[in-house]
Amino acid sequence: MKGDGSECLCLILLLLHQTPVSRPERFQVLGPDSPVVAVAGKDVVLPCYLKPNISAEDMSVEWTRTHSTDDLVHLYREKKIRNENQNPSYRGRTALFPEELKRGNVSLRLSRVRGSDDGEYKCFIQCPTWYDDALVHVRVRAVGTEPVISMEGHRGGGIGLLCESKGWHPVPELTWLDSEGHSLSAEDTETRRDSERFFTVRRRVTVQESNTNRFTCRVLQQQLKQEKQTEIHIPAEMFHNAQSWRVACVMLLTLAIFVLIGCAVLTYRHVKLLREKESISKEKEVENKCRRGEYENACKFAVDVTLDPDTAHPKLILSEDGKQVRHGDTPQDLPDTPKRVESVPSVLGKEGFSSGRFYYEVQVGEKTAWALGVAKESINRKKYTPPRPSNGYWILWLKNGNKYWAGASPSIPLPLREKPRTVGVYVDYERGQVSFYNVEARSHIYSFIGYTFTEKLYPYMNPSTNENDRNSAPLIISPVRLTEFSISV
Repeated sequence: MKGDGSECLCLILLLLHQTPVSRPERFQVLGPDSPVVAVAGKDVVLPCYLKPNISAEDMSVEWTRTHSTDDLVHLYREKKIRNENQNPSYRGRTALFPEELKRGNVSLRLSRVRGSDDGEYKCFIQCPTWYDDALVHVRVRAVGTEPVISMEGHRGGGIGLLCESKGWHPVPELTWLDSEGHSLSAEDTETRRDSERFFTVRRRVTVQESNTNRFTCRVLQQQLKQEKQTEIHIPAEMFHNAQSWRVACVMLLTLAIFVLIGCAVLTYRHVKLLREKESISKEKEVENKCRRGEYENACKFAVDVTLDPDTAHPKLILSEDGKQVRHGDTPQDLPDTPKRVESVPSVLGKEGFSSGRFYYEVQVGEKTAWALGVAKESINRKKYTPPRPSNGYWILWLKNGNKYWAGASPSIPLPLREKPRTVGVYVDYERGQVSFYNVEARSHIYSFIGYTFTEKLYPYMNPSTNENDRNSAPLIISPVRLTEFSISV
């Protein structure tokens, strides 16, 4: 008995229905190769795409500002906009393109551009099994107002002039010129920012009488190739009036000089004695610090820290002894256990501490980016959360080679005078304290204080990405060398 082909067709459809459709689990996030130029007051699109161009509708799309204490720009998660913690300056000005998400287009539209929008942005995309990010640099450009010149009266035998221009980005150059176009010697340019972070420039000059008495204020922005200028003509009569003021000023100045000389003679010995006492006091203070410094006390509680490979992110490579960690470009095929950190490329120590005090040291060398400190046992190891105490992190990090931050809430920039090559981490569990030290300089960097710890704390290390081999060196746990100060009693 021959069939009419319907049985065969049904069988094929059934097999197709039961065969799982493969979906790419890994993707790349791509941004523009060059900075995005944004015009003040206009809208701009920050490009960001997935490769391959799979749908991002079910993924988490997070736009943030790097090196910012209030970093959230826009958040899309679970198919909804989640901007409750958005930086207030971006409120009502950000949007994705909903119809484009299914094509892997996660670009951000930023409306009514301000001067404060200038800087670096991160496009971070995450699905349950993978994540990646890309950086987008935004350069805001704004052309300011025509310069306004005002006269400030007689000064130094001439006339004082002030020039001001508003609404520029970046900062322009302001120059005073004579009638022949030659630059005049003027005071330093004053620069300030308004509420939208655009620049206002002001500069004063004292002009003397000339053949024309015409003077020009020129504002030039080289990058924008924009120039604006204003000219002023001062009647000769005003300079003549200035001469009488100049004679009176000379007389007053002479009298003032005699008074100052008398005061200086009377106070010289008194000031000298005060400075000698202050110098002696500072020397004693420095001597006492060297003998009983915070760093030396922390060293007494040194522990042997070893990294736990079962917690290491798949892109991290650990040494056999568990004392070194570096970032690898290719993820390793590792078992997905509850202990493994998959949110960021980091690793925890094997040993956890739930009481007492402990201290360990990490060689960071010349790395351009890293993060280290301690984390509590219950941190979210699968999804990204900002590294701050409220999420179970007490860490210090470096970005761009010289930007140090403490992971507080909000993050705190640390303008360090000396670049640490080895960082010490000290924890006093009962006092709720986590401190960081520059080991070579024996100096304090930053402390988290006043916290209540209720669970185990583990050493935490993140060597950051390789940055085209510029940051490929490992973080190294180094043995603590007890000095004569740290073992003295």
